[in-house]
Amino acid sequence: MHSANVDVNRQFGNGGGRVRLPLLALLAKEPAHGYELKQALEQTFGSAYPSPNIGQIYVTLGRLEKDGLVRAVDVEQSNRPNKKVYYLTADGREALETWVDEPTEGPRVRDEFFMKLVLAPLTGIADRMALINRQRRHYLSLMRDLTELAERTDPGDRVALLLIEGATLHLQADLDWLERCQEDLVT
Repeated sequence: MHSANVDVNRQFGNGGGRVRLPLLALLAKEPAHGYELKQALEQTFGSAYPSPNIGQIYVTLGRLEKDGLVRAVDVEQSNRPNKKVYYLTADGREALETWVDEPTEGPRVRDEFFMKLVLAPLTGIADRMALINRQRRHYLSLMRDLTELAERTDPGDRVALLLIEGATLHLQADLDWLERCQEDLVT
C-alpha cells in the first residue's frame, strides 16, 4: 500500500502535472469515468482554466491508479464497450487532504527573467533595457489576451472571472516590477 505521506510536490508535480489533484478532488466528491471528469473540470473552472484533453485525463488516471491513489472498476454497459469508473482510495484521500492543507507557493524568488536580466549583460548577449522592453511587450500582450478572455466570458461564470482577475493582477504586479528594474538597474 502506498503512503500518501509523501512530498506532494514530487508526487504531483510531474506526470499529469496540474491535472492530478483536481482529478482526485473530483473523485472525492463521487466516482466517475474519464469523460465525466473532463466535463466536471470544464464546468467547475469555466473557460479561464483550459481543460486537458481526454488523453491527458486517462493517462493521468492510469498513473494515479498505479500510485494507489485511485482504483478503477470496469462497468458493463449494454450495447457499448465497458467503461472504467474511478474511485478515490484512502491513500488518494490522504494525499488530497495533505495538498489542501499545505500553503501554496509564495512569490517567485528565483525568477527566470531576473536571472536573464542579471546574467545576459555579463555575457554580452543582450542589454538589460532590451530584455526589459521585450518582457514588457510580452506581459502587455498577455494582458490584452486576458482582457479579451474576460470580455468573452459569461458574466455568470464567477470562478472564471476571478481566475482572470487574479492573473491580471499578477501581470500588473509584474509590469510594475519591470518598471522598478528599469529604474534601478538601467539608469
